Amino acid sequence: MREPNQMIIAIIAINVGMYILSILLNSGAAGFSPNPITFLSPSGSSLELLGATGLVPIHDHHRYWTLISANYLHGGILHIFFNMVALRQLAFIVGREFGIYRMFAIYTLSGVFGFWISYLFGVFWTIGASASVCGLVGAILYYGKSRGGVYGKTLYKQISMWVVFLFIFGFVVPGINNWGHGGGIIGGIGLGFLLGYQEKRRENIFHKFLAGTCVLVTLLVLVWAVGTAIFYKLVA
Repeated sequence: MREPNQMIIAIIAINVGMYILSILLNSGAAGFSPNPITFLSPSGSSLELLGATGLVPIHDHHRYWTLISANYLHGGILHIFFNMVALRQLAFIVGREFGIYRMFAIYTLSGVFGFWISYLFGVFWTIGASASVCGLVGAILYYGKSRGGVYGKTLYKQISMWVVFLFIFGFVVPGINNWGHGGGIIGGIGLGFLLGYQEKRRENIFHKFLAGTCVLVTLLVLVWAVGTAIFYKLVA
């Protein structure tokens, strides 16, 4: 499982790199609050520059590319920590059962779909990898239900508990993008169905092309986001 691990590490590294950059772009010391919830939190302005998404960025400023960039931004140390822990566990399962190419396609496209749903339902401003992570949850739900057997049923039951926890957490804690989470799960289920998994259909040239396109578009968007953010900071 060397390749899935390398891909997962790369995704985590990009998330951490974007998080560090968002801290460095802070204009003041607000990110160093003693409050553990807000400790090392990037400023809203730096997150907007780097591609936060939602109703305002998309509807008012036509920044549709933020549907991708927002998946790599986080609002604090706890936010990124929990998302990356979940990503590490879930992406390994999806990479094993679907293959590394389908895993990255599901991760990327379900994140875009989740944020698009939250935009349609009027979420003004949102960030985080959780929509993409929820896409992995959805893919595993589909796999467990479709495969069946002891292994499939056990996996389905375990991941269903994740879904229950996500929605309880989302309704108890303010500021959670439940529309993004729900959209991500639906996107992951749909993509799991459309793309198939290893036991039904081995990865093929289409899956590789789709994953390669997702990688290329993601890198272009992030380079654009970082470049414009740094340029704005230098000239502002």
